Amino acid sequence: MAVCATCGNDYWLSFEIRTITGDSYTFDSFECAMEKLAPRCEYCEVRIVGHGVEVSGKFFCCANCARRDGGLGEQIRDAVGTHPGVTSERAR
Repeated sequence: MAVCATCGNDYWLSFEIRTITGDSYTFDSFECAMEKLAPRCEYCEVRIVGHGVEVSGKFFCCANCARRDGGLGEQIRDAVGTHPGVTSERAR
């Protein structure tokens, strides 16, 4: 058994994650792994567990947060393509 790096639970189904920097962590759940390793949005501070958005070296959970943080990310959109019937001005 191994002890979770986040919550300290000693669990027989724990798993190990190695990061690109060579650090190694043991977790008992994906929830604990995300809490320890997932970055936080620079604007709303939620954990970024999907692709997220990077603008000028800052990480955001979505394009909306990137735009709200000092006007960064004006050209970024959350979706590919546009909704039928929506002009490009309204899609922003």
